[in-house]
Amino acid sequence: MDPWNLASATPPPPPAPPRPESSDQHDIGLLIRSKVPLIVVESGEEKRVLELITTLAQKSYLPVYLWTETDGLRRIDLIGHNAREHRDPVEVLEHIHQARESAIWILADIHPHLEKPLHVRYLKDIALEHEARGDTVVLVSHQLKLPPELRRYGATISLKLPDRARIEVIIREVAREWNKSHSAPVRTDEETFRMLVNNLTGLTEPEVRRMARTAIFNDGAITPNDLPQVMQAKYRLLSSEGVLSFEYDTARFADMGGLTRLKAWLEQRGPFFHGQAQVEGIDPPKGVLLLGVQGSGKSLAAKAVAGSWAVPLLRLDFGALYNKYHGETERNLREALRTAEAMAPCVLWIDEIEKGLSVSEEDSGTSRRVLGTLLTWMAERTTSIFLVATANDIERLPAELIRKGRFDEIFFIDLPNEAIRRDIFSIHLQKRRLDPTLFDLRALAETSRGFSGAEIEQAIVSGLYAAHADGRNPVLADLLEELARTKPLSVVMEEKVAYLRAWAAERTVAAD
Repeated sequence: MDPWNLASATPPPPPAPPRPESSDQHDIGLLIRSKVPLIVVESGEEKRVLELITTLAQKSYLPVYLWTETDGLRRIDLIGHNAREHRDPVEVLEHIHQARESAIWILADIHPHLEKPLHVRYLKDIALEHEARGDTVVLVSHQLKLPPELRRYGATISLKLPDRARIEVIIREVAREWNKSHSAPVRTDEETFRMLVNNLTGLTEPEVRRMARTAIFNDGAITPNDLPQVMQAKYRLLSSEGVLSFEYDTARFADMGGLTRLKAWLEQRGPFFHGQAQVEGIDPPKGVLLLGVQGSGKSLAAKAVAGSWAVPLLRLDFGALYNKYHGETERNLREALRTAEAMAPCVLWIDEIEKGLSVSEEDSGTSRRVLGTLLTWMAERTTSIFLVATANDIERLPAELIRKGRFDEIFFIDLPNEAIRRDIFSIHLQKRRLDPTLFDLRALAETSRGFSGAEIEQAIVSGLYAAHADGRNPVLADLLEELARTKPLSVVMEEKVAYLRAWAAERTVAAD
């Protein structure tokens, strides 16, 4: 590893200047000057919000009061002013309503109390008298939605997340902390440092600082081994209630037989996805749809895309997405997609996409709305997210999804031919610490005609069980016997598989 001294004043490349806070201050200040009665600030950085508003208030000579349910109401713009009162929400709202001074009133985490009509009415009365009084109520919470009665009086704002330049500054500050306490520089290299910066995008400043400490304070170095741990920790911070799962075990294309065209296609586009190659007129890759017979390796291929590009793999579970309440399913999807954007660069895998997007008249239009939400996101996204969708039955998918331009390409993963079946047997035997040269791979490949990769793997597993029951090592006869006993899907559902292969022959690109 080429060591960098990140704490040095002149590390290569030179450190970027700190990001000014004026942007967030300007946005909040503009709402205050515009006399918006209710300002909603959605942020997990409450301390930073208070600092921004206090700075703004000092410029306009307005007092600032903060209410929390634990400490009640107190003034925070004067040192030593610690009077606490009105802990009850009704008391503080009544106090604000009756106050005759122009001030900024910050209510932290009051959102659970906005379900009560009395509290909503108090806020509405305060908003109606705003012009005469000139004060502003700021509602601060990680997530807050104004009731319908208050929306016309309010505006919502979110603090901007740190950009790449600011993230670099934070990492270098953490490196200086390590240098000061250990009298040693933090070791890393340019590529690993760049990847760490990429992985920390989408987090707040405190979260970036925490993740940087996690990477550095373990051993005083930023290494490629730190990156997966950082991404797993980042996902846990952003997790969206089970709708989106972080796949820890990604595959390698070396673990798969065949798929030569798909592998070559992805290899060409990898540098463009990572931003390492930029050519005018060539857009970064957006995604692929993998169609194939069940068990043909579509899921493994999706995992291998993430593994080969060394980025996180997120799996969208349509089963957890759907909710019986109107609008909740679309909200779940939007939150999952926002999480994926914060995790970028990454691969987003939608397995068996036809089960979630097959438009039906029996679900009150939910599938149609989910489809619209996904299509809009696919068309407008700007982050480095490569979408991999897998499907077994493409006829159940709406035409809007599979038309040209939605995906970069539609690949068909067919049943493996004889040469690929030999490779699959070899790969799975080696995975189980068996020497492939002790087995007649040609005989196994000939006997397994019409088998998918998953069916071949299962035959090997069954052969191992049979041999273990007899207290011996598996031999060729065990595998041949299991193959002879198995009826592959291409036989059990011969007509359906034949139709799928015929349909794909003229409409998709062969993955092999």
